[in-house]
Amino acid sequence: MNEILSTLASIISAENSILPWEKLAPSQQQPIQLAINPENTPSCIVYPHTQAELSAVMATAYQNKWTVLPCGNGSKLSWGGISKNIDIVVSTTRINNLIEHAVGDLTITVEAGMNFSQIQAILAQNQQTLGLDPAFPEYATMGGIVSTADTGSLRQRYNSIRDQLLGITFVRTDGKIAKAGGRVVKNVAGYDLMKLLTGAFGTLGIISQVTFRVYPLPTASTTVLFTGEADAISQAATIIRSSELTPIKADLLSNQLVSSLGLEAKHGLIIQFQSTQESVNEQLNRSLDIGKKLDLKFSVYEDEHELNLWQQLPEKIHDGDHNSLITCKIGVLPTAAMEVIDQVKLGLIHISSGLGMVQLENKNQILALRQLCESNSGFLTVLSAPMEVKKGLDIWGYSSNALSIMQGIKKQFDSNLILSPGRFINGI
Repeated sequence: MNEILSTLASIISAENSILPWEKLAPSQQQPIQLAINPENTPSCIVYPHTQAELSAVMATAYQNKWTVLPCGNGSKLSWGGISKNIDIVVSTTRINNLIEHAVGDLTITVEAGMNFSQIQAILAQNQQTLGLDPAFPEYATMGGIVSTADTGSLRQRYNSIRDQLLGITFVRTDGKIAKAGGRVVKNVAGYDLMKLLTGAFGTLGIISQVTFRVYPLPTASTTVLFTGEADAISQAATIIRSSELTPIKADLLSNQLVSSLGLEAKHGLIIQFQSTQESVNEQLNRSLDIGKKLDLKFSVYEDEHELNLWQQLPEKIHDGDHNSLITCKIGVLPTAAMEVIDQVKLGLIHISSGLGMVQLENKNQILALRQLCESNSGFLTVLSAPMEVKKGLDIWGYSSNALSIMQGIKKQFDSNLILSPGRFINGI
């Protein structure tokens, strides 16, 4: 352990860039402990300040066959599998510069350690925004968002992270720097590499820089929340899904999630429209007509009430402590979304993609809901859960036939198996 510290000190000399594990505050240790086997602790956490330093750290780890757990601020380290025998933790939080904001081209290039909320503040100065709605937006870094493919409810309008990511730079396990894509919207080079790294949970390389397309910030916004019986809510979702309406968010809500908002405990359908004021008013009125025909109750939210509402929803599902509750990502056919959401207390499902987030209470609930999702051409992946739950369960539940391909890709990108071991499907 002393050898690791002394070797790293010869690479990074800046003060407080290498912190021994035993000197970390409990608040610094906690997110890391949620991602690693408690029987083993890393020697230290390393904070490279530049991409070159990150490259040197990885090259040294590769030569010495040290296992590495990459992270940003650690807000999503509780997601994914449990890593074993981690030697060093590498944080990208100090690799956090704005590289380029091409306002006219609607693109932004930032280093991976920059916080999502900070980027949104920069974009807002030019009336622009990212089409992402990740968990823990105040803490989430762009590298972590890409690594976990955490799009959020804005997927309804802007599709997935893979659809918005234009370019990526990452450090390979041998320390070499690789790039894919570029900084323009029409660039298609490196397409496969960007897709591979998105959602790979840091098992193929450490992301150091990303380029995203951005969007004009709408001038008006309104949200309507319908509540009612399951059949009527399901009908409303089907009608809206096949209509000419263009909501940026549209989610089915479980009854307890609706109840937690202070409304009658029935199922809910929440829809947000953003555009010009005229377009928002027209779409709101048309959606209200649909709700009235189905005898649904509704509440309309604007301004700070709307902002508060959309902040509350993910906070009620995601575990702020990261280790006391079970949070899962699910996917089903959109036509089966109501059947699935009816089986959970806290959860939401996007009406078009069929993807959603749910909070469960025990292993039996996980297995039962996974079976229901799989019977509807879907899946259930456990993101955050107590350590004992993760140890006694296949958190990914992957049963398709691409495992050998995934293992082959892992071997090609990380032949020494030093990067985030155990974090991905089947212990990859």
